[in-house]
Amino acid sequence: MSSLPLPVIDIRKQTDAVTTTYANFLLASVNDHVVKVSVMTESYYWHYHPNSDETFLVMEGGLLLDLESETIELLPGQLVTIPRNVVHRTRPKGERSVNLTVEHSQIETIKIEPVE
Repeated sequence: MSSLPLPVIDIRKQTDAVTTTYANFLLASVNDHVVKVSVMTESYYWHYHPNSDETFLVMEGGLLLDLESETIELLPGQLVTIPRNVVHRTRPKGERSVNLTVEHSQIETIKIEPVE
């Protein structure tokens, strides 16, 4: 059995370099899923995923997950999974939110009109 060099990813270094209002990039692939990190300073649009659940883990700041019937507030170290087909949007609580997401590598995102 051979031993390959395994890359260590410095997430904080990558997220500290973000200067845009929204960034979302791949950190790792695990079987048929991906781990991504997002940095946001403004709301993302309303949407749903017909083919995958989506898990959020807050690393920095706070995250508000708006659903059609409620808003879920997550703080650093808290995690929630949004089931497929559930309409939602994310927005930072405060100035900035840094979050890990775990989702299927072929996730589809369907944008919808704002929920009032």
